[in-house]
Amino acid sequence: MFAFFGRVLDWFKSLFWKEEMELTLVGLQYSGKTTFVNVIASGQFNEDMIPTVGFNMRKVSKGNVTIKIWDIGGQPRFRSMWERYCRGVNAIVFMVDSADHDKLDAAKNELHNLLEKPQLLGIPVLVLGNKKDLSNAIDEKEIIEKMNLAAIQDREVCCYSVSCKEKENIDITLQWLTQHSKSARN
Repeated sequence: MFAFFGRVLDWFKSLFWKEEMELTLVGLQYSGKTTFVNVIASGQFNEDMIPTVGFNMRKVSKGNVTIKIWDIGGQPRFRSMWERYCRGVNAIVFMVDSADHDKLDAAKNELHNLLEKPQLLGIPVLVLGNKKDLSNAIDEKEIIEKMNLAAIQDREVCCYSVSCKEKENIDITLQWLTQHSKSARN
């Protein structure tokens, strides 16, 4: 009975109030971070992307949730900025190129180094293994293993295998993100 009233109240609130969330998107260069932002914002995939220098900020509305996305460059010189942009966000999204086996170790080290920062304690993390459309891409289970995600115990961690090019699993990714909006976490 209470669950029914809760759903009715949520529906009523969604008619009048927009929820907001803020997230930071990080990962090594060429993993598909900016492509992901473009796909969720416009539904468009663009093969010819220029690497992000510094950061980009974009607001994307999905349903009654407005998502403010900080897309931070993945080159080594920008990685020291990651922590600053991850403080106080609703979620950290870490993008991995699941077809670039040579960079998986570096990606794992960068993720774990970032999550060791005390200011980021408890912030949920969504790891996205992008480029699953490529024949040499590893699947979710292998991403979880190679990124040592089971060792992360101080926060919620989720992992999806996605293809920004084919828009595969983008819907469940957005579902996870919208569930972590400010009002959903309160």
